[in-house]
Amino acid sequence: MQLVVARIGRAHGIKGEVTVEVRTDEPELRLGPGAVLATDPAATGPLTIESGRVHSGRLLLRFEGVRDRTGAEALRNTLLIAEVDPEELPEEEDEFYDHQLMDLDVVTQDGEEIGRITEISHLPSQDLFIVERPDGSEVMIPFVQEIVVEIDLEEQKAVIDPPPGLIDDRAEIASTRDEA
Repeated sequence: MQLVVARIGRAHGIKGEVTVEVRTDEPELRLGPGAVLATDPAATGPLTIESGRVHSGRLLLRFEGVRDRTGAEALRNTLLIAEVDPEELPEEEDEFYDHQLMDLDVVTQDGEEIGRITEISHLPSQDLFIVERPDGSEVMIPFVQEIVVEIDLEEQKAVIDPPPGLIDDRAEIASTRDEA
């Protein structure tokens, strides 16, 4: 099975290094020297990682055969894809791969059916479940412990405790102004 583990950003310097947006919790395993990664678009790869280092909090990679800024810049926005055994699980108990979460039924703690996870969006601040409701509409649910209280892979469901207004229009409006 293939997992997107990073997206190539801008070129760094003149010797072929690129910044990468890491999309895996295991970069040392997936993005180490010698790793051979498929790409999207496929015509760009496969790419073999020659070296990597952290600079100012960003991971920089150099790929075999890419020796200058022009070559590095040509890789910009390419997705790096690792081949992963489908039976492999993340190291931490409360971590999940996207493929494990896709198509899970989403229900509230009361058992109300919300919908089915159709997409997982990885944003800088948090991940979002994109959930298709039974009526065809979509709702976005932040994948944070305060809202997603349980992931049950055996039962194929995600249990949520949504705040008012997240999945319905009954938001509570708090105001510090006195009503006159």
